[in-house]
Amino acid sequence: MISQIFAYPFRIFFLSVALLALLVVPAWLLVLPGGVALPLAFAPLHWHQHEMLFGFLQAAIAGFLLTAVCNWTGTDRLHGVPLMALWALWLAGRVLMWGGAAAPAWLVHVVDLAFLPAVMADAGWRIVKSRQWRQAVVMAVLGVLWLMEIGFHARPGPPFAGGALLMAMTLMLVIGGRITPAFSGNWLRMHGGDPSRIVVIPWLERLTLGAMAATLGLYLVEAPAVLGILTALLAAGASAARLILWRGWLVRGEPLLWILHLALAWIPVSLLLLAASVAGWVAPTAWLHAGGVGAMGALILGVMSRVALGHTGRPLRLPPGMTAAFSFMLAAGIVRVATALGAMPWRIGVDLAATLWVLAYLLFLIRYAGILSGPRADGKAG
Repeated sequence: MISQIFAYPFRIFFLSVALLALLVVPAWLLVLPGGVALPLAFAPLHWHQHEMLFGFLQAAIAGFLLTAVCNWTGTDRLHGVPLMALWALWLAGRVLMWGGAAAPAWLVHVVDLAFLPAVMADAGWRIVKSRQWRQAVVMAVLGVLWLMEIGFHARPGPPFAGGALLMAMTLMLVIGGRITPAFSGNWLRMHGGDPSRIVVIPWLERLTLGAMAATLGLYLVEAPAVLGILTALLAAGASAARLILWRGWLVRGEPLLWILHLALAWIPVSLLLLAASVAGWVAPTAWLHAGGVGAMGALILGVMSRVALGHTGRPLRLPPGMTAAFSFMLAAGIVRVATALGAMPWRIGVDLAATLWVLAYLLFLIRYAGILSGPRADGKAG
């Protein structure tokens, strides 16, 4: 089983994503003010932000990117001992973040900050070797995400937590912009639909990414409110327009597809809430949780569910219970944002959102642990 888990990056990292998801949110509830004291490397709130934005997210990035880049470049997968070493580096970061209160600060910083560059190095040499310059945008976004992590280590909290989430959403827009319309079009083609109804407009893609970059820049420098509001609204409008052009309602019969569309729909919602928070109308936690729980949590769950099936030689049929997992995840986003907006009592809302989150990832772990740790269904290696 051990050799199989380390046969392909998605296997060990997707298992790690699910396990961390099941640990970090309940642990956060325990360490809320007045709760259990854990030897965390950061203050509890900053630890929670870090583990969601970097520990959880970066494991998902590693699992997806180091799997996808092999297809993009036609290179052999990272596996065996080198993959074990990379995973051990990620795990060491988690151990220090969870129990490194007494450890030297430099050790926490160096170990934790080493993981994403290692992932980028493995993906980068493959991209350069195969001259896949189209992937440069992915590497650029990851580079800025790493800069946000460096900033967070130097000064935990805003603006680097928000900057990291904006970069996470930008990465979701890039990857989602490739796989969601493509997968949806293929599904329509296979089921007698018209894939030409799904439209991708290159200039709209560029506008969306440009607006996200401007939103990040203005957010980091704390620009005048009117500029921040306008760029956030532009990014929200552009990201919503591309989703409408992908016509997600046409694939409503396939959970592996509608979860991608609905997860990405949280991004314009988050950006609208960001604009509202800059205007002083809502608490900043509303946009942070719309992007973190709604978009990031749901998209990671949806992508892992599909990739794990496809890359283990299985039909793209969602295992029983996973439609409920998707629904729980989307509901967690709704409840957490509603709580941030004051529509629910804070503790009740936080506990309910956490319960829905845990149920979603617990169902994933139950249904996919065997898939991720077992041999491919078609007998091939990997």
